[in-house]
Amino acid sequence: MNDKIRDYGIEIGNIKRGKNNSITDVEGVRVGNVTLNNGKIKTGTTAIVPHPGNIFKDKIVAASHVINGFGKSTGLVQVDELGVIETPIILTNTLSVGRAYEALVKYKLDRNDDIGDTTGTVNPIIGECNDGRINDIRGLHIGEEDVLRAIEIAASKFDEGNVGAGTGMVCYDLKGGIGSSSRIVSLGGRDYTIGVLVLSNFGSLEDFVLNGNHIGEDLCERIGKNIATEDKGSIMAILATDIPLSSRQLKRVIKRIFPGISRTGSYSGNGSGEIALGFSTANIIKHYEEQDIIDIKMINEDKINPIFKATVHATEEAIVNSMLAANSDIDRKGKKIYSLKDLI
Repeated sequence: MNDKIRDYGIEIGNIKRGKNNSITDVEGVRVGNVTLNNGKIKTGTTAIVPHPGNIFKDKIVAASHVINGFGKSTGLVQVDELGVIETPIILTNTLSVGRAYEALVKYKLDRNDDIGDTTGTVNPIIGECNDGRINDIRGLHIGEEDVLRAIEIAASKFDEGNVGAGTGMVCYDLKGGIGSSSRIVSLGGRDYTIGVLVLSNFGSLEDFVLNGNHIGEDLCERIGKNIATEDKGSIMAILATDIPLSSRQLKRVIKRIFPGISRTGSYSGNGSGEIALGFSTANIIKHYEEQDIIDIKMINEDKINPIFKATVHATEEAIVNSMLAANSDIDRKGKKIYSLKDLI
């Protein structure tokens, strides 16, 4: 069982959480982790599967937002142009994006005989962070089978911390990785869910803020860190919801990922890559739609503020959860990378 911030008696915000406090509280969303942890090989892949059907034929509304573009993600241009996603989302390390891309292409080709033949091609969504401080990233250890396995085992319950793509990540100079959280928002007399999953690999410990408390400098003293470091890591943030939103509205929502990040102390440094991707399962966009005009539900824009607030809180908590769920580790130079749970 992964540690979460609530286990320490700390509540981030006052909005109700989902059943598992996870992105998979959004019905149909599943997550799978494949972890490679052997000596200096400390890396992996994480797959986010938006719904159980054929997502190429039944696409969902989506949007992306680049906060600071120091990153090597794929597929974001088409997401912004067409406002949909048509594959699972794969997270991995920076130098394994190509391998993950090819694996995801093969995955879709195996399940869709029409792709590249009687219809167009496919737009794989790959996100990354650099795990080279802990992992032997030059070894290119991720294989296509690891990506496919992550999709295959995706489930509603999954581990967090240094698992999957988060195995070798460092956040605020402590151990980072995969973290998730969710919030419930009531609209029109019905409860909806917002879930956030992060791959955390950013920040300087002296800047770290835990639920409004600037504890970073104290933690620096505890682990003997006396040299300031630049904020030059990265974070991938994936938001899922069942709220009916247009692509434009989703982009407005995921722009609130950044306030959630900054509430933990980050200022988004020059060499830091922060990328947000969001999707809604409320509207299905059929690849082979026959109607000239289709109906899509969307919320009244004047009711969007609670969604913004829930996104900020879920993002902040997902980051902290990624640190608390992770175990301490040793980097490639033999230096200990502490887990936040060992210090608080």
